[in-house]
Amino acid sequence: MTGEHDLKRLLAGMSPVLDEASYVFVTLPGREVPEGLAPRMTMQEGEGTTIIVTREEAEAAGLDHVFECRMITLDVHSALDAVGFLARVTTRLADLGMGVNPVAGYYHDHLFVPTDRASDAMTALGEMAREAAGSARA
Repeated sequence: MTGEHDLKRLLAGMSPVLDEASYVFVTLPGREVPEGLAPRMTMQEGEGTTIIVTREEAEAAGLDHVFECRMITLDVHSALDAVGFLARVTTRLADLGMGVNPVAGYYHDHLFVPTDRASDAMTALGEMAREAAGSARA
């Protein structure tokens, strides 16, 4: 099953969902994730392994962490090779002075935004979807 490629449909159809948990980024020296952790994302880099876990998990494991954030799932099945979707979304958030770390999954794109800006991001994303839906009807 492939996802949607059409940018207007992606923007109009995205339904942002804010996860309740607070997440953080952690770097590990090797490739092994400590037992008891359930990362939302794992990325192996040359310098070590980056994981995104809940702040609670990181603190319970005694791990140093950075960038406390919330995860917003863009609930539309975007194709992995869709052009411009995340660029448009992240540019809108950047215009609000907001850093965002996007992560693409097979079915959905996820945005990790600063905890104190999560409601601003949700508002902006909702506006984007409504604008795109309006222009699609016109």
